[in-house]
Amino acid sequence: MTRRVPLRKRLLVRLLITSVLIAVCSVAATAWLAVETTTRALREEQGQVIAEDMDVLARLSGYAATHPDWRGVEKTVRELSARTGRRIALTTTDRTAIADSAPAGTSLPPRAAATVDPLHIDTYTERGAQRAGVDPRVVGPYRVTEAERAKLEKLADLRQRCFARNGYEAVVVQTPTGRPVVTDHDGPVASGVVPDECADGLLNTTTPTENKALSDLSDRAEKCLDRRGLNLGSQPFVTVDVTEKRLGTRYLLGKTKGTDDRTAAREADRCVDEARRAQLDPYVAPVAELFLGGGDTTAVRFDMSPDNKAKVVGAAGLVLAVTVAVTAVVATRLVRPLRALTEAAQQPPELHARVPVTTRDETGMVAAAFNELAERRERLEAQRKAMVSDVAHELRTPLTNIRGWLEVTRDGVVDPDPALLASLHEEALVLQRVIDDLQDLAAADAGTLRLHREPVRVDELVHQVAAAHRVAADTAGVALRTTADGTPWLDADPVRMRQALGNLVSNALRHTPAGGTVTLTARRDADDVVLDVTDTGTGIAAEDLPYVFDRFWRAEKSRSRRTGGSGLGLPIVRHLVAAHGGTAGVASEPGAGSVFSLRLPAAAPPG
Repeated sequence: MTRRVPLRKRLLVRLLITSVLIAVCSVAATAWLAVETTTRALREEQGQVIAEDMDVLARLSGYAATHPDWRGVEKTVRELSARTGRRIALTTTDRTAIADSAPAGTSLPPRAAATVDPLHIDTYTERGAQRAGVDPRVVGPYRVTEAERAKLEKLADLRQRCFARNGYEAVVVQTPTGRPVVTDHDGPVASGVVPDECADGLLNTTTPTENKALSDLSDRAEKCLDRRGLNLGSQPFVTVDVTEKRLGTRYLLGKTKGTDDRTAAREADRCVDEARRAQLDPYVAPVAELFLGGGDTTAVRFDMSPDNKAKVVGAAGLVLAVTVAVTAVVATRLVRPLRALTEAAQQPPELHARVPVTTRDETGMVAAAFNELAERRERLEAQRKAMVSDVAHELRTPLTNIRGWLEVTRDGVVDPDPALLASLHEEALVLQRVIDDLQDLAAADAGTLRLHREPVRVDELVHQVAAAHRVAADTAGVALRTTADGTPWLDADPVRMRQALGNLVSNALRHTPAGGTVTLTARRDADDVVLDVTDTGTGIAAEDLPYVFDRFWRAEKSRSRRTGGSGLGLPIVRHLVAAHGGTAGVASEPGAGSVFSLRLPAAAPPG
């Protein structure tokens, strides 16, 4: 009767459930990743990292303000990227790469985050406020020389000590142009309160370098005004204010000569601004585009529209459907050989059903193992039937002889003389040997074969077996020899070992013609003791060697006792050696004799 497997426990159902769970988890993870990626992109586009962007822009604008080109900016870009955890890329206005913290070949965001131009800034001041103009770190020709700075530093030191004598704690601050300024930041000095003793005006006097730059700036601005048709007279057009209230040199630009015309003032401011940028342009790096990638800033909530939700649900459903379909096909292919295996296993034993091996995976391995098991069962069944027939044959012959002689003796045909009694006794001994052999094999198969182990000296064991078969060897005209290499020891049952060796010697004598030799050899091989029984007999054919240790097997298929025994001796040898933890083997060549070898674990000498 076929036992039906519950639906929830079927392999196909389990595979489908597992696949559905995996697909759902995969779709959910993909959707979450898509939402996170979209959120990050929106966060970048909507300016969620403005403070961080301003800091990056300020650093790069400062680099551009102090370098005539972008060579060497890669180090700064990578430092900023490592600190912010974001991608930072600089390109020219035509998107030629200048520096990029991302690997080569990575595509740029669709839009630049800002333009890096120190001559036109609108996002940077020292205090973080927004204003338009030139980056104060662009000094260009206004940087004082080393000699001028040394002179100014001495004047600044004198003024600082003057402030200290008047009770003001002031410090000397180095401005981008190299000019030192004395200030107490937010204190009286910074607010313009200067003691009369300290107001000598020497520190505020412009240096020759600054005068040269201001003169060039005035010339550029006047040319611009001339082009626009403005006449400002002969008064100085550009002046400079270097009071201690400023942390750097501040130029008062666009001051016109005594005119109230607002239009003229605006035009003057524009000309001064253009002139100043033209004057500073050779000292700054070219205009560049700044691209910023995503970072690990705090996530913002992102809500998908109904259309996007429908797309995600549709894609998830499609993935789920495809996964289930593919899994169903694969699972069906996996289950088909298992079903065939189940049907074959439920067949009656006498059919010995086989399963086709269609795959090389675990299922195919199970099918192959099942086929091997079926073959083994078929072989064992054949052996069982052959054994029954062989046992009946072995017992029938001596019993028939005994019965025949007893009947003729009972009928008075022959007299029970000593020769007849001896023949009957010999047949009885044959029966006894067959029964004893069968009993030994049954005990070995059941694992009840008893061994009385003790230290056994192998050379003495060999000599004892040879002495026991010396008479039979002399009668057959066969020379029986023994050799022993040293004195190896075994932990074994001496009676059983003599029985095993005796069976091998009896077989060797039976198959060795007169004039031949049977040799017993004992030797040590690493951790084993090897016992060889070598004969110069007829040998065994190569196709018969695998069956030598099978029960009731004889090379002579006629089963004549003239050329063979009961066919149980060698199986008993194999079981006895296996019980001692050893192995039995044979090597033979037809016409050259055979070598039967027993390999057993060696033991240490006693005492």
